[in-house]
Amino acid sequence: MTQVHSKALKRSVTVDRILGHYRGSKPGPVLVFFGGIHGNEPAGVFALHRVFEFLNSTAPEFAGEIIAITGNLSALQLGVRYQRVDLNREWTRSNLEKIDQSAPNDLLEDQQELMEINQILQKLTLSRKGPFYFFDLHTTSSETIPFLTVNDSLLIREFTYQYPAPIILGIEEYLDGPLLSYVNELGYVAFGFEGGQHDELASIANRQAFIYLSMVFTGAIDKANINYKKYHHTLAKHNRRLRSICEIIHRHLVTCRNDFEMLPGFTNFQPIHKGQHLANCPSGPINDPKDGKIFMPLYQGKGDDGYFIIRPVPKLFMTLSAWARHIRMDRFLPLLPGVEWANGNKDELVVDLKTARFLARPLLHLMGYRSKWMDETHLRAKNREAASRTEEYLSSPWMN
Repeated sequence: MTQVHSKALKRSVTVDRILGHYRGSKPGPVLVFFGGIHGNEPAGVFALHRVFEFLNSTAPEFAGEIIAITGNLSALQLGVRYQRVDLNREWTRSNLEKIDQSAPNDLLEDQQELMEINQILQKLTLSRKGPFYFFDLHTTSSETIPFLTVNDSLLIREFTYQYPAPIILGIEEYLDGPLLSYVNELGYVAFGFEGGQHDELASIANRQAFIYLSMVFTGAIDKANINYKKYHHTLAKHNRRLRSICEIIHRHLVTCRNDFEMLPGFTNFQPIHKGQHLANCPSGPINDPKDGKIFMPLYQGKGDDGYFIIRPVPKLFMTLSAWARHIRMDRFLPLLPGVEWANGNKDELVVDLKTARFLARPLLHLMGYRSKWMDETHLRAKNREAASRTEEYLSSPWMN
């Protein structure tokens, strides 16, 4: 058992790896929530703890089951983001294979946590029918309104459109090894919810609202059995002017480590302009390379992401991309010079930028691909749609 402290509530709770489990009397979806993947983000743990207190005390009619998994227990107890490695940057297939083949005593503390969580996920997906929904609860070091971080597939789009919160696309192109990108590649609905600053009281309330709305949207609980209007309003009141879809267009990677200093006062979604002074490091001032809005500026000791820049995605682009993906227009991309399939599964492309300069990232995004740099001249782009288990969700209320 691990003791987790909330500065916002000025109290502690004791939790185990399985924070809570509630099974309904009817068959239905399997909802899996993660709280505290980063140890300095306890708000998700406390929100889940409160929700399970409600479920266990009132026993509402429920379809399926809800399971809450506590993330980095050792880091939560210490109140730090992680100890040796970031638990939310370790979920790559190669890394999981390496950890699976290692003795527990040979692993770093954070890797031992990952091994335990992965074992639970494997057991869940093998022993339950589903459909499965995975939700990762996070907070930010800067002030922010609630928002969703989403890997852009048509399946996840359709589900997340139900929430009264901004949707941020593209983070998987800039980060290696997030937990939910790994789960997405298994084909399940999975995305992140950022509900506020680490130690704000509102961050816990925002998470509770998100959890209750998620139970309703998946069909696990009827809105009449909770205070639906209250929870919907809790999220919607922050986002009346920001019910939009944005995409990350730039990430500032911290290379000067402990000497990176974000200038004070920046908040999520704040407009910034090209050339604006944003941060400092030993090599000099860091200026904004592009117009846009600042996203997740770094105001904590640990982390490699100094800040991101986002821009709104036009509705027309979203409509065109849905059409292009439905008709599988990407099948014709390898006919273009400098573009070829990476393997026989035809779900990944290699793009030679010397001969296919016209095939910029926006076109790949339109077709449903996320891209990673292989080297200075090549992109490797993976189909977001190929793995989606869409057929498993067809009977869900939000698909009708």
